Amino acid sequence: MPEKVTIADVARRASVSRQTVSNVLNSPDLVREETRERVRQAVEELGYRVNQAARRMRTGRSRLLAVRIEQTQDGMNVFDRFLHGLTDSAAKAGYRVILYTADDDRSEIATFDDLLGAYEPDAFVLTGTHYGDVRTSWLAERELAFVTFGRPWGMPEGGAHPWVDVDGAAGTAAATRHLLGAGHRRIGFIGWPEGSGVGDDRRSGWARALDDTGALERRTDGSAAEGEAAARELIAAGATALVCVSDSVALGALQAGPVPVIGFDDTPVAAAIGLTSLSQPLSDAAARCVGVLTRLLEDDSPDKPDHVLLEPSLVIRRTA
Repeated sequence: MPEKVTIADVARRASVSRQTVSNVLNSPDLVREETRERVRQAVEELGYRVNQAARRMRTGRSRLLAVRIEQTQDGMNVFDRFLHGLTDSAAKAGYRVILYTADDDRSEIATFDDLLGAYEPDAFVLTGTHYGDVRTSWLAERELAFVTFGRPWGMPEGGAHPWVDVDGAAGTAAATRHLLGAGHRRIGFIGWPEGSGVGDDRRSGWARALDDTGALERRTDGSAAEGEAAARELIAAGATALVCVSDSVALGALQAGPVPVIGFDDTPVAAAIGLTSLSQPLSDAAARCVGVLTRLLEDDSPDKPDHVLLEPSLVIRRTA
């Protein structure tokens, strides 16, 4: 049986102290990047494995972050890019990500309870925020660390808990200005039902750029089929270009007629078919979520919660 690799072996290979190795594994921000890379290389070369049970007893932490897997819409899913970025950023900070599924807020809260009993995650990353979101209050009441990828819709002054989000209004405003620059004046918007925090935010950018009353607007369930039907109605009403709340809706709108169409999310499907779309900085958002949580876990009483708002970028292709 091969001899077990110890933290002292890693320290000798990397020419650092055992405390430095421990810092790299547990508090990497305390160590210079050059030293971190040398220690990580030694860990990989020697095949060193951290004893998670021993570390939990020593630090009182599981080094686990929990996040829900999002559902897809018409086979399109942007969440996988966020999840990849979250996993990568968490690993660099010395954490692991555990995944779970849930159908609604109540079932997700029940899952929180199960995870806390079985794995004791240090923190949660919540996605899909919405009006009346009871998940955040459940976690806050129990003084559990969490960050939301999405704003706390309907709460004053950005909310009392930490969040990271993408400025959908800035994105659709940029898309609308692009179409205005191309000479279009009757630009329609195809969105989600009123009351969707994300959908309303994306709609507001289009309306602001046009100073529009909403005449050339249709709401859908987010499917390609309803996107096509809404686009046909808007084109018949005089729209010469369309801004859509998602790539799924835009995919349907493309079937309605030869007018410029812009989607949102920049999915692989958008790239494949040449759809102009707004790209969310998902890797950056994921890294910011991890950064927020590591600061929160290392400081029990931060001055104020982190609120991070990132801007999407317009990826111009043949449809606009």
